[in-house]
Order: sequence, then C-alpha cells, then structure tokens
Amino acid sequence: MKKIDDYVNTQSELCVKSGKIKDSLYGEYGVKRGLRDLNGQGVLTGLTNISKVTAFKEINGERVPCPGELLYRGYDIKDLIKGSINRGSIYEEGAYLLLFGKLPSVQELSDFRAVIAENMTLPTNFTRDVIMKVPDEDIMTSMTKSILTLAGYDKKKNDLSIPNVLRQCIQLISTFPMLAVYGYQAYNHYKNNDSMFIHRPDGNLSIAENFLRMLRPDKKYTKTEAMVLDVALLLHMEHGGGNNSTFTTRVVTSSGSDTYSAIAAAMSSLKGSRHGGANLMVMQMIDDIKKHIKDISDDDEIRDYLTKIVRKEVFDQKGLIYGMGHAVYSLSDPREEVFRKFVEQLAGEKGKDKDLILYESIERIAPEVIAKERKIYKGVSPNVDFYSGFVYEMMGIPRELYTPLFAVARISGWSAHRLEELVADNKIIRPAYRSLVTEKKYKPIEKR
Repeated sequence: MKKIDDYVNTQSELCVKSGKIKDSLYGEYGVKRGLRDLNGQGVLTGLTNISKVTAFKEINGERVPCPGELLYRGYDIKDLIKGSINRGSIYEEGAYLLLFGKLPSVQELSDFRAVIAENMTLPTNFTRDVIMKVPDEDIMTSMTKSILTLAGYDKKKNDLSIPNVLRQCIQLISTFPMLAVYGYQAYNHYKNNDSMFIHRPDGNLSIAENFLRMLRPDKKYTKTEAMVLDVALLLHMEHGGGNNSTFTTRVVTSSGSDTYSAIAAAMSSLKGSRHGGANLMVMQMIDDIKKHIKDISDDDEIRDYLTKIVRKEVFDQKGLIYGMGHAVYSLSDPREEVFRKFVEQLAGEKGKDKDLILYESIERIAPEVIAKERKIYKGVSPNVDFYSGFVYEMMGIPRELYTPLFAVARISGWSAHRLEELVADNKIIRPAYRSLVTEKKYKPIEKR
C-alpha cells in the first residue's frame, strides 16, 4: 500500500498539469460550463412531460425573475400537498402521478399501495449476505452496491420493454427504504458497536411511516413526524430532467443499459456534496456557526460571521452559505416555501423554537451578505435543503441517512425519466467537447 501511496503522491502533479485549461478559453469558444450560461440557464438538451420548474417569466420580451414554481405533470406541488395532507400517503400519490401521468382515484391509489407493499421485500438472506457483509458509513455506497447486486437476482434485467422496466422501477421504489435503513443499521452495529435492529416493513403503512418504523428500535413515531417526512419525500422526488442525477439516469438509459445500472449511476451522482449532500453541508455549517456566535439573536454578529464565510475565511473556506441560492430558482424555491410551515409545526412539537430562530435569521441576512460580497446574476433565496437537514435532526434521523433519504424520494423521479427516455427518444445522448489537443511528434522511449 505504501508503494502506491508514494507513487501517486509524486505523480499526481502530472495529472494536475495535464488537466489545466485556461478559464478564458471557455468564453472564447462559447463553452457553457456545467451546461449552464452565466445566468444559470441550462443548455436545452431534451424535452419532458414529467415536471416543470419555473424561475423566470417572459415580460415584454424580457426574462424577469419571478417566485419559483414546481409542477408535477402539470399540478402545483402546493396543491398536491394541500389535497392529500389529511389522508397520508402523499409520496405514494406523487409517485403514481409521476409514473403514470395522472392523479390516481381512490381505488387506483389503493391498488398502487398494495403493489408497493407486496414488493417491500428482499431476496432470501440478502440483508445478511450483501448489506451486512461489508458495512460502510457511506450508506449511499452501500445502497448502490445493493442495487447492482439485485440485478443478479433478476432474470429479465436486460429486458427494456416498458412493462418490465416499470416492474423493476416499482420494486426499487418499494425496497429503497429498506436498503437505506438496513445499510445504516449494519454500519451502526459493526462500526459503532451499537445494537442492531432489522424491522420488517409493514404493508399497511406508508413509505414515510415505514422508514421511521424500521429506523427506530421501538418502531414508534408521531403523526406529525410521519406527515412531515411524507411531505419531505414528495418535495424531493422530482425536479426536472436537468438536475445532475436525473440527467445521469437519462444518459445511461439512452445507451441501452439496464435499470439497475441506470439507477446505480444516478446514486453515484446524487451522493456528491454539490447535489444530494447539500443538507448535510447546511448542518455542518450550522454547527460551525453555533460554535462561533455567542448570541444568536444578534443580527450584527450573524452578519459578520456570514461575511467571513462568503470571504472564505472560516468554516470550509469554499465561500458558500449552504442552503442559500439554487441553480435554477431566483426569487424563491417553492419547495422551501411549502416545507417551512411544516418545519415550524415540528419545531414547536420538539421544543426547537430557539434553533428555528437562528435558521430564520440566516435566511433573512444571508441574501444581503451575498449580494454585497459578490456579483450575482439572479436572486438569492433559501432552497429546500436549508431546512430539510434541520427537520431530519429533529426527528433523530442520523446524518449518515440524509442523502440516502433524498434517494428514497428521488427514485420515483428517476424511474419516471427512465421510462420517458425509453418511450420518447431512442437516441444515445452524446454532447460535444472542443478539443485543445495539438499534434506532437512521437519519440521512441529511449529518447524521452
């Protein structure tokens, strides 16, 4: 091991040197870095009927920032939550909508939930032989390994017919909570020397309820906790075809690969700190702020410390106030606006009102700090992940499960996009890169 460590330490500089490209060249050749322009507008690469994200309106031929909107199959997420909040299974109703393009009737939702319940199961000894065999504190890695291993149990894994892919997607939607919670339980037992509880899911409960039930030793949860988690899952389940993990799903799907490989690739994308790890970074930032601010009611003290964060002087020195701003939204993130009401309700129930005040202060002060310290091309507002980590913390959900919980929600969106890609396109996605390579004369090895 020491030999390879010594080797890479001496050779890595060559990788850095060969990989450097002048920033000015991107502008010279009109390259949209990150497939986005300076205003954050994504390069148009496809069409979708699944969801719509709105951050700007065209007024008199001008693109003007507006309050954010998120529609699932044409329905505003605010209406979806309002219409189903009193009967639960908010996530399941949203999943049905994304997969089939229509709101379910009472019977259709009941049938869909029954199919999910029936498929909340893993192959015999899978938990022992796969999940517990090599426990990992990175639960996303554990889940990805499990997803790829499940392919080995599927005799029709390479069948790309819509009925078969739909079956695979529904089975993954059903088992994702188990893969996440069991992966954590194995890690917590073998790595943290804690007790391990493997509770089987209850087919009469929702996915949100089952997640809490399987996670907790006593299987208990409050009605408010289940409701808030259900809302969180619906708000995270889909966000257009351009987000990194969903685009990854469509890219891999376009190549003709199987469902398990496409979803595993999406998982690998989501685990990145710039994508699914955002709420975890918010929590780490809040921890740091609490350590360095004496009075959380002092706006000036909060403002001074946020300024230091933006100037890369403190915290992780990246210059980011995590949870503030979004790649698409300008004036507001509709998911955060919806979620905020439930955050307040849960904070009241858990006695966390003082912590909520700190979040509200940061939400109010951060935009003015960012606007003062750097040039911005659109508005800055809190996104849904500014509060989601706080919610999970109040529920006692371990931080190792924050991003996996995002995956439990997003699997429905990925599934809908995989199905749409198979139905609508049938052309491999292959964007272009401008080559800066210049021809060089070959030298024999003895003359190098």
